[in-house]
Amino acid sequence: MSKTVAFAIHVLTSSGAVWALLAAIAAARYDWTAMFLWLGVALFVDAIDGPLARRAKVASVLPRWDGAILDFVIDYTTYVFLPGFALAQMDLMPTPLALLSGAVVVLTGAIYFGDTRMKAEDNCFNGFPVVWNVVVFHLAVFTPPAWFSFAVVMLLAVATFLPVKFVHPVRVERWRPLTLTVTAVWALATIAAVYFRMEPPLLVSVVLAVTIAYLSFVGIALQLTGGSAVK
Repeated sequence: MSKTVAFAIHVLTSSGAVWALLAAIAAARYDWTAMFLWLGVALFVDAIDGPLARRAKVASVLPRWDGAILDFVIDYTTYVFLPGFALAQMDLMPTPLALLSGAVVVLTGAIYFGDTRMKAEDNCFNGFPVVWNVVVFHLAVFTPPAWFSFAVVMLLAVATFLPVKFVHPVRVERWRPLTLTVTAVWALATIAAVYFRMEPPLLVSVVLAVTIAYLSFVGIALQLTGGSAVK
């Protein structure tokens, strides 16, 4: 692959910073629907830039720029910091708990991104992979009682450091066709939820609940069944 193509992929990865900026502007205006829309765009870019980079062998063609570092900078902003800010400002729980939750999210997320063993050999994540954008999105859609939202945040923050596996939907090969199908259905449901301004109809809510349950626990299922999570 040419250096031009490799650099274009780096630009694609870096565009996540633009979507993060737009999400931050929306969050500053308390427009949570718009914030999740831009975070969704950033998530889509993050899902496709890795496979493209590996296919184009960007690391060897254009080693001056480190795609992994670019990913970390942008992912911390979109996966952790902005969701933490939203969690602290949304009306999901009383202010003291909201501020504490936001602080726990950004703190544990920062530590996680410094973990050199965040990925297992089978491409699963070791511990909760700080996808707080997904967590806060679902809390905003389902608006559970405040104590439940707080409990979810604390439990997942602790799970960041536990020897529990969470699946990478693309890179873990075992059950991958099913996992990718569920991920695609989940993505469509999230788009529908944003379209309905975070108040989706019952069918969309049910699809969201079922698919996110699968994605949350399939890694643990792989772990409990023994054997590798790859072919």
